[in-house]
Amino acid sequence: MEAESRQWEERALRAAVLSGDEAAWRVLYERHFDALFAHVYSRVACDPERAREAVQDCWVTAVRRMHAFDPSRGSFGAWLRGIADHMVLGQKRRWARRQRLAEAAPETRAFAAPDTSLEAAERVAWVLAGLPEEYAAVLRAKYGEEEPVAAIAASWGRSAKAVESLLSRARTAFRQRWADLDREQALHEGNDHEKT
Repeated sequence: MEAESRQWEERALRAAVLSGDEAAWRVLYERHFDALFAHVYSRVACDPERAREAVQDCWVTAVRRMHAFDPSRGSFGAWLRGIADHMVLGQKRRWARRQRLAEAAPETRAFAAPDTSLEAAERVAWVLAGLPEEYAAVLRAKYGEEEPVAAIAASWGRSAKAVESLLSRARTAFRQRWADLDREQALHEGNDHEKT
């Protein structure tokens, strides 16, 4: 009887949410937020920042996919946890990729590590500002926003091969500009030492 009551209530809330009723969405959100956060928190090694990111992604996905929720197949809470588990898995892949990129070449390390020093972030911004806009945009999309080449190609109306070619030229230009800055800095430091 309790399962029937839950199904009936969640079916009504789903219909209300799909018709644009914000109060119904608020009921679901308030009822399930704490349990969802606890579920995610335990799966991300108790890292509150990662938990917040995954929970936010989960709610955004739930909003977009509310039409797919079927109360007869399980509770809203179970459906949310399934979405959250998928989000956490995706996050773990992104975090692993960021870690690999952080250990890679300087041009990718600067994009990949969100906790890089202010000096490195300023340097990346300086290098990007010195590149043609299209190069800077494709590097931001690929490394800053972590978009796959296919997604960039689709959103830019180009072929994947064209985007890969553009990325290759952009990375080369980025490396060259980065090296130029290294040389300028070394020259500047050498001149400072001569003055003392």
